[in-house]
Amino acid sequence: MSLTIGITHCDEWANYERWLKSFDAGLHVIRLKAGESTIEQIKQCDGIILSGGEDVHPSYYNKPEYINQFNLSDFNQARDEFEFSVLKTVIKNNIPLLGICRGLQFTNAYFGGTLIPDLPSNNKTGHSSKDNKKDAVHSVRVVKESKLFEIISEERGSINSHHHQAADTIGKGLKASAFSEDGVVEGIEREDADNNAFLTLVQWHPERMDATNPFSGRLREAFMKACKRNIVKI
Repeated sequence: MSLTIGITHCDEWANYERWLKSFDAGLHVIRLKAGESTIEQIKQCDGIILSGGEDVHPSYYNKPEYINQFNLSDFNQARDEFEFSVLKTVIKNNIPLLGICRGLQFTNAYFGGTLIPDLPSNNKTGHSSKDNKKDAVHSVRVVKESKLFEIISEERGSINSHHHQAADTIGKGLKASAFSEDGVVEGIEREDADNNAFLTLVQWHPERMDATNPFSGRLREAFMKACKRNIVKI
């Protein structure tokens, strides 16, 4: 039986599909999109990827004043509302979750965490490129006492980066699993990862990296294994 993986819609959705199918061409990959997808479709997924994209609306982390304070405008509230329902379904049904970039930020907000609205305004540079068609590249440190370290098997490495927001206060029941050299949170997971369904959140874009880099290939493999365990359990 082939796995069914749901990936939330974004402008670069095809990159995520390609990344997964280059690991397993037999995967059934579906697009999860506001106004089109149903809760039943989400429940049928053996794993979910929350993809990158627009800023999370500050109302989701109780900081509406950030809109004017930081001149924020890149929102998609229909997507926010839909992905809130996606996460609610994922948590309730113990579906493996991989959150990427915005996916990390939105999931952190879902669990009651907050976000840094604009990294450059907080003197954190090097997390995005001046050329929007290219990613920045920087080093990352993985917390050794984390599930992410078990997955990656590397304490340090080089990752791509294309974001101006990041996790600030970490959500309830979650913990940071990786950091950039300037202290920006690069990974989040459950505090009790061993006794819960797979939930790994990363700030980088593994779907745009060479899969020989363990921060892409090993992460993909761990997610796929969790999805296979989920389908066997069901």
